[in-house]
Amino acid sequence: MEICSLPVPTKNGKSLDEIRKSAKFHPSIWGDFFLKYNSENTKFTDAEQEELTKQKEMVRKLLAQTPDDSTHKLELIDVIQRLGVEYHFEKEIEESLKYIHDNFKHLISKDSDDLRTMALRFRLLRQQGYNVPCDHVFRRFVDNEGNFVASLGNNVEGLLNLYEAAHLATHGEEILDRAIEFCSSHLRALLLNKMIDDVSLSKRVNEALILNMPLRKSLTRLSARKFIPVYEEDESHNEILLNFAKLDFNVVQKMHQRELNDATRWWNKLDVANKMPYARDRIAECFFWMLGVYFEPCYANARRILLRFFSMVSIIDDTYEYATLDELQVLTDAIQRWDINATLEDSPSYIQMCYRSLIETYNEIENEMVKKGESYRVQYAIKDMKKLVMAYFEEPKWLYNKYIPTVEEYLKVSIVSCGYMAMSTTSLVGMGDQVRKEDFDWIINEPLIVVAASAICRLMDDLVGDEYEQKPSLVDCYMKQYGMSKEEACAELRRQVKKAWKDMNQECLEPRPVSVPILMCVFNLGRVIHLLYSDDDCYANPIKSKEWIQMVLVEPLNI
Repeated sequence: MEICSLPVPTKNGKSLDEIRKSAKFHPSIWGDFFLKYNSENTKFTDAEQEELTKQKEMVRKLLAQTPDDSTHKLELIDVIQRLGVEYHFEKEIEESLKYIHDNFKHLISKDSDDLRTMALRFRLLRQQGYNVPCDHVFRRFVDNEGNFVASLGNNVEGLLNLYEAAHLATHGEEILDRAIEFCSSHLRALLLNKMIDDVSLSKRVNEALILNMPLRKSLTRLSARKFIPVYEEDESHNEILLNFAKLDFNVVQKMHQRELNDATRWWNKLDVANKMPYARDRIAECFFWMLGVYFEPCYANARRILLRFFSMVSIIDDTYEYATLDELQVLTDAIQRWDINATLEDSPSYIQMCYRSLIETYNEIENEMVKKGESYRVQYAIKDMKKLVMAYFEEPKWLYNKYIPTVEEYLKVSIVSCGYMAMSTTSLVGMGDQVRKEDFDWIINEPLIVVAASAICRLMDDLVGDEYEQKPSLVDCYMKQYGMSKEEACAELRRQVKKAWKDMNQECLEPRPVSVPILMCVFNLGRVIHLLYSDDDCYANPIKSKEWIQMVLVEPLNI
């Protein structure tokens, strides 16, 4: 296919270049807001640290005193996870769930008719990686035709726990597919008819169902911020656990505020608003994205590295939407050569700036990693960046030639161009001793969980559409190749999204190819996309994400 590098005339008399360059992104709504969070006003006192340590030990004691074979232990682990403080008690929770798994047959026999407990135990074990057979757990709740019995229809707690558990389904688990349909139908009716008297329970149902945020697809940090006040409204809440969760949230929030202060300063030095004004100014949104991948204090360095990478990807993505094909050819060739001394002096200033910023950012990261004897990690990240840029370059070729690719052609390029393969690799760079060279060899070879997360990213992006992009979407490809209507094409994309979630669930079950922290980095990328692209492009339109950022990064909890 011959590629035309000249502006293509359009019906309204404007060239394609003019149309592309006319798109304007919403300006930053945060600006320098986070610069006010300096090292002085975000530090916590010795008294706060002492109180946090004291309360943490009280929760640890509570965990130890609660029998592993009790329903109370399941409920306690569930609440600790929902409150976002599980990372403090990973060893204790792991030991308890191992006991529960090893004694699984005995435990399910004693409460076999309790749907709530059965579903909760199933979900906690699946989350831990245990491949608990779903038919063995839930077949007692279905009739001879495989349908859930009608008598469960008013069991709100049971239905909600079954709904949450069903989102850990893998391929071929039809009983869990039917569970989602059954629970959705009944819970929606109960909400609509205001038949859920418990305010706390009603809010949890609304979050999971109406807001489409089941626990399996929710960001840990944002979900905890929403759940803490809901848990406080629950009359049966544990005061020790509630207070610890609140204090821990506020302490970690201060840390995040300092990190975003530093990130804003770094971003301002790039001077994107003046030197690359076509690009999205989204440093706060980028940081929120990183918190979705890993929010824990131990990953501060990993977050900073991934944030800088992702910020550069955002700029490069917008550059490939804005520049001409000739300009992009020069930029693409330069990135493939990765010449740190190249200036691209014959190119427009924004192309020069884009390339220079990319190279300098990676040089800074590599210099840091050299000191730790881990510079090899940056080479993996550079390799994936080169692959990403090659994919970016294919898409404007389609645009300039008014060519709608086949579904196969589109997916081959766009699964890479969504950026999640490169992001998955780069997420490991700053994770320290938890990652080995073998893990990089695994992740760079496009394992199933990385492909699935990338598919979720691409498909959900294409489903919501993007007014700022002129290039074809997968919806267009399906409509042309298979003669589908837009509604039929969108339904097919949604089916593939469901398949990708099951792929990711499967990859998280034992035996696992790599460690849990690595798998969860990739899995969490899918969660971020589920939030940001559920009904709009909340990255391009920052108004949509303002409330989430406010909750997680601005407003402390009242203690």
